[in-house]
Amino acid sequence: MDPKRQKVKLNDGYVIPVLGFGTYAPDEVAKKEALEFTPFAIEVGFRHIDCAHLYQNEEQVGQAIQSKIADGTVKREDIFCTSKLWCTSFRPELVRPALEKSLKNLQLDYVDLYIIHFPLALKPGKELLPKDENGKMIFDSVDLCHTWEALEKCKDAGLTKSIGVSNFNHKQLEKILNKPGLKYKPVCNQVECHPYLNQSKLLDFCKSHEIVLVLLSVSEIPCRVNPNHPVLLEDPVLSAIAQKHKKTAGLVALRYQIQRGVVVLAKGNNKKWIKENMQVFDFELTPEDMKAIDGLNRNIRYYEFQP
Repeated sequence: MDPKRQKVKLNDGYVIPVLGFGTYAPDEVAKKEALEFTPFAIEVGFRHIDCAHLYQNEEQVGQAIQSKIADGTVKREDIFCTSKLWCTSFRPELVRPALEKSLKNLQLDYVDLYIIHFPLALKPGKELLPKDENGKMIFDSVDLCHTWEALEKCKDAGLTKSIGVSNFNHKQLEKILNKPGLKYKPVCNQVECHPYLNQSKLLDFCKSHEIVLVLLSVSEIPCRVNPNHPVLLEDPVLSAIAQKHKKTAGLVALRYQIQRGVVVLAKGNNKKWIKENMQVFDFELTPEDMKAIDGLNRNIRYYEFQP
């Protein structure tokens, strides 16, 4: 089946490709990797590109997308591009300028999806992580419902087709969903999720409200793993299932999520890995495989944002 046709419908009528290419990378290589690997990802079939102001490489992602439009590989409408509103721009009057800055860097007239990156407001300014003289994060007092209203206006203005959130728990989602005068529901919630943190309760909650769960890539985990945590892709259950299907453990972990009805962001810092991710559509896990992977849940988080 053509991977470019594998899409999930959002609650506002738009569709999102189930497999996306994540552009996060450590600061020192983020720009270089975005320029080198994003065009290749598009060449091998990725049509969903996920980026963020925080990653500080939107300019390079934009150049990569434009290069593939210019050479005829894709048209703008073929690409589903996501960006994220960073925590220092949560005041309502800062939301649209933040999105417009991302659009300028991406060389796009609109993004397909714009999401609140973390449910945590930080002091506005040039510093991405503003800290006081004691090294403590400086927070801002902003009602996320007001931030959400500013996102709704960006959607109405055509600057983004869809709006969503990231790293929200069900209570934070409920606050948005129960907001008086809500015009648009979040279409998605992007969170950490993998066989060691399967987020089954959050997934059920999101499905009940027609919110798509978008998952951070399992393939990013090895480079950011807490040394005290087990390495997910070395898990014997995943390895055995991978051997049975003649695929890698990473592909099995990706396939598991797609069969749960969620959207997955895959990443690779080499071309072999990026191309390999497209094989996720070449096989299917059995109900027994799915049950075995369900049983791996340990509530382990690899990503830790510590203010």
